[in-house]
Amino acid sequence: MLSPSKYKWRKVQRGRIRGATKGGAALESGEFGLTATTCGYVNSREIEAARICINRYLRREGNLWIRIFPHKPVTKRPAETRMGKGKGDVDHYVAVVKPGRVIFEVGGVKRETALNVLKKASYKLSVQTKILEHPPF
Repeated sequence: MLSPSKYKWRKVQRGRIRGATKGGAALESGEFGLTATTCGYVNSREIEAARICINRYLRREGNLWIRIFPHKPVTKRPAETRMGKGKGDVDHYVAVVKPGRVIFEVGGVKRETALNVLKKASYKLSVQTKILEHPPF
């Protein structure tokens, strides 16, 4: 699972997700991409599940680029614990995703293969997505 190796603060506040993405909305490396249409948190387990799904389907042909990373820690209190006594321990890490953000990119494969693999990967994610295609030159 992905998690940050170093961080400035161990626990962060939840915050709000507002607006569209500031960067990362265009394809950089691949010809096809999976972009978010809704905002939300993508868990590190979801990213790993989608990565495994894509790699199994591609069978060593083509390339995969993961364009998000789970930097935000999410805390959780133990079950059946009384209120108070501070914030809970870090449970998992999430990536904050806004509409328009490219999550995965695939390149070096046929169009049908890329569309199929990105559709399968979209089922693993908790945000709604659509498939981007690089315009032909």
